[in-house]
Amino acid sequence: MLILQGEHIYLRALEPGDLEFLYELENNSSIWEISGTKTPYARHVLRTYLDNAFKDIYEVKQLRLGVCDKEDRLLGLIDLFDFDPGHMRAGVGIVILESNNRNQGVGTEALTLLLNYAFSTLNLRQVYANVGKDNKMSLHLFAKLGFEEIGVKKDWIRSANGFKDEVMLQKIST
Repeated sequence: MLILQGEHIYLRALEPGDLEFLYELENNSSIWEISGTKTPYARHVLRTYLDNAFKDIYEVKQLRLGVCDKEDRLLGLIDLFDFDPGHMRAGVGIVILESNNRNQGVGTEALTLLLNYAFSTLNLRQVYANVGKDNKMSLHLFAKLGFEEIGVKKDWIRSANGFKDEVMLQKIST
């Protein structure tokens, strides 16, 4: 069994054909608060990003993978970022584009696959995530997979309705 293949989904490297999906995702203003995005992305910028997405995690300190179902449909993205092999840690983020694919086990399976890869192949000791305190689905997902709340950053995220707290989560390999 491939390490990045689960029962219902698999994770794969980004490909040039993912440009339109990436364009739709990165320009979806409803998730900008989560991603920290403030301005739209041009296709040219995203094409350049895809042209360089093959680079090794040890070189660019991040890894972005597509989350695909068994019909090869790209459902979302999952990332390792702030990769620090010396301290054996990285941050993790996940986004599933369409709301009808959320709360269906896709995120759980994708995050489980990525954690197995991070701990067994990359030999990480710990992975962390930062999640808005009002993002109950994501908080539940990370808690279900053994992440522990280690702190709260007060008024960390500026939104249209004021400032929001962000929860810091951490999972240490056993």
